[in-house]
Amino acid sequence: MQLSVVSTLFQSAPYIEEFYRRVRTEAEKITPDAEFILVNDGSTDRSLEVALELQKQDARIRVVDLSRNFGHHKAMMTGLEHSQGDFVFLIDVDLEEPPEMLGTFFESLDREKADAVYGVQSPRHGPWLTRTLANLFYWVFELLSDYRIPPHSLTARLMTRRYVDQLVRYKEHLSNMIGLWELTGFKQVAVGVRKSPFKGTTTYTFQRRFSADWPQPFTRSLLSAASRCD
Repeated sequence: MQLSVVSTLFQSAPYIEEFYRRVRTEAEKITPDAEFILVNDGSTDRSLEVALELQKQDARIRVVDLSRNFGHHKAMMTGLEHSQGDFVFLIDVDLEEPPEMLGTFFESLDREKADAVYGVQSPRHGPWLTRTLANLFYWVFELLSDYRIPPHSLTARLMTRRYVDQLVRYKEHLSNMIGLWELTGFKQVAVGVRKSPFKGTTTYTFQRRFSADWPQPFTRSLLSAASRCD
């Protein structure tokens, strides 16, 4: 197995088929030997049904159905634990991060001899309060941490097998995904990404993402404000 594509599903039914079509096209430009791992994070819409229908059409699709909604962090780590590829491409299913960046990431990984290539949003957009709280998050994180994290990094990330194997060794239930990227080590390279115009309601809201990336109780007051602008 050369390439694993990992994505999580949460109320994602409207996006799954287009996401799969686009990411499959990009993966097949790189290798015919690919698998597509879709982790259903307790969706109450038709996400699971859509994923299972696609699986009937393509045996390379692997569907992991979590028993309930565990959150973005747990769903991502579960997908990575199930991956078998020499390279693993992690990306959100909601199409804000264009699947077409896979080829660019592969070129950067090879050129830079890196173990991880990740997207950085440039320029950042969204409601003013959301952007302000995100900037505050990164500022406070760096203030309290003994290492720097790249600001405005996206979920989209291409990783080598050895990077993924090291990453999934972290078993903490309440942990910081952005911090884990950095703590895993190896050479990591940032690539600027312009997010696609969004088509609807986000599957993982700012509040859900933020709470997954920063432990309680720090986020409570910030999330209260953020929920009003999601």
